[in-house]
Amino acid sequence: MIREYLVDYSTGLSKALEGVSPERFEEFVQLLESAYQDGRRVFFMGNGGSGSTASHFACDLNKGVSYGRQKRFQVISLNDNLATLTAYANDVSYEDVFVEQLKNFLRPGDLVVGISGSGNSPNVLKAIAYANGLGAHTVGLCGFDGGKLARTVRTPLLAPVHDMQKAEDIHMILLHVVMQLLCARLQAE
Repeated sequence: MIREYLVDYSTGLSKALEGVSPERFEEFVQLLESAYQDGRRVFFMGNGGSGSTASHFACDLNKGVSYGRQKRFQVISLNDNLATLTAYANDVSYEDVFVEQLKNFLRPGDLVVGISGSGNSPNVLKAIAYANGLGAHTVGLCGFDGGKLARTVRTPLLAPVHDMQKAEDIHMILLHVVMQLLCARLQAE
């Protein structure tokens, strides 16, 4: 039974990964490359496992892709300043933990990436709405049917599966593919 469960999970994950839009994925890579080339900031955010993915990808771009290069990515995970995050959660509201940080740093033309398996995280949605209003380019890494996030961002990148763990797995796979692809493309320059 254990082996069957592993096979079933892997098969479902593989099938869902095949449903990711290659065009949206390519657009996401191009947005990241453009931010790098133009010296614009990239912001990531999410809750729970998606928050861990935001932190992980910020590390992959800031260190993994940028190490040893004169020019570097400028990436901030809005999940990583615990004191700021909890101060806003306690003193204002949890819905404001990301938008208030963006108010300090976001400039028009920057890239803001919200990660939400359900696509319905209120704090991510509020920050995306603010970023849209300021003229940033917004991307949503979503699962399930994309939720409100897929309809709010300029570029939705959907993991089309109704399973939170598989959606989170797909987001990590996509982010690791992005990292390796950007390393290869920047190496070729």
